[in-house]
Amino acid sequence: MTLRLTTAGESHGPGLTCILEGMPAGLTLDRDALNLELRRRQLGYGRGGRMKIEHDQVELTGGVRHGRTLGGPIAIQVVNRDYANWEERMNPWPVDEELPEVHLPRPGHADLVGTQKFGLTDVRDVLERASARETAARVAGGAAAKAFLRQLGATVHSHVIQIASVKAQRRDDLRPEDFRRVDESPVRCLDPTASEAMVDEIDRLRKANESLGGVFEVVAFGLVPGLGSHVSWESRLDGRLGQAILSIQAIKAVAIGDGIEVAGLPGSRAHDEIFYDSDRGYYRETNRAGGLEGGMTNGSPLVVRASMKPLPTLTKPLRSVDISTHEPADALRERTDSCTVPAAGVVGEAMVAFVVADAYRHKLGGDHIDDVRAALAAYEERLDWRRD
Repeated sequence: MTLRLTTAGESHGPGLTCILEGMPAGLTLDRDALNLELRRRQLGYGRGGRMKIEHDQVELTGGVRHGRTLGGPIAIQVVNRDYANWEERMNPWPVDEELPEVHLPRPGHADLVGTQKFGLTDVRDVLERASARETAARVAGGAAAKAFLRQLGATVHSHVIQIASVKAQRRDDLRPEDFRRVDESPVRCLDPTASEAMVDEIDRLRKANESLGGVFEVVAFGLVPGLGSHVSWESRLDGRLGQAILSIQAIKAVAIGDGIEVAGLPGSRAHDEIFYDSDRGYYRETNRAGGLEGGMTNGSPLVVRASMKPLPTLTKPLRSVDISTHEPADALRERTDSCTVPAAGVVGEAMVAFVVADAYRHKLGGDHIDDVRAALAAYEERLDWRRD
């Protein structure tokens, strides 16, 4: 059994659609829980005016009846309220008025190469789909994946550990309860002192017409050992997580656990020694591997860190070239955020949840959620695995 997540829609079009295939029947979905995930994606100090317009909510149009999945594809729609202001420019059908084209690609964006690849003359034909607005649909699908994982005793969380030059104090002892109030931080950071400094850094660089990047961390708890596989490159879970996280707009690097730091350490300080206790079973006192060994989960928390570049739309545009005249020009300037690292963490949660949920579907199968739970119970019994 395989999960598949497909999105459709443009940033200022009528709306966004997520199609999620492969979920078992009988899974309960809560409308408020799904909508909460969409609201969380809109959080974060440094967001722009678009967030004052959109009040994202899910509309289920297929695959669910009376709050329970039916086993078929789940169709989720998120309406773009801003479409009312863009109806002529983004109408799916021809309009009477001749509209000006956009010819000023932004460095660091899909604008130029997209027009080259698809033989287009209007940058808007590229930027609307390339926009991070698309991730609202992914978060909607990820919310359903989270609901599935909760039935299996697993949860997925995120927090910001760096914005620009400001870094939070490292935490290696995190538990699910530590994330209960993370969204109350204006930058979704668990370190109050660093949170204040991050806000100041956003203010400082925004006044200088700059955008900001940073690093977020996604942590998944309660994952059974053995998700993923060592036997083929495409089934290694770290590879699948890397692709999923790097597919998020503006993400330029991903690390599993201490994947960057261990490159500079001797082997004795790079790996997690293995212990056994009759009450705990196998365990590790460190988690430098981030919960993955040999492409498989090992029972420790799964830790994924992602580095996000500063957004390419600047209030003081960078130099570019007009694609119709080839003359030098300033890049396109549109309404934009100055920092979206906190929101990107929520998108990261959705993508990790989807990849892990897919790994469970591969591992356990099952047409109904009760079948999945029964298969998991049998597997845990064979492993003699004990949850912390």
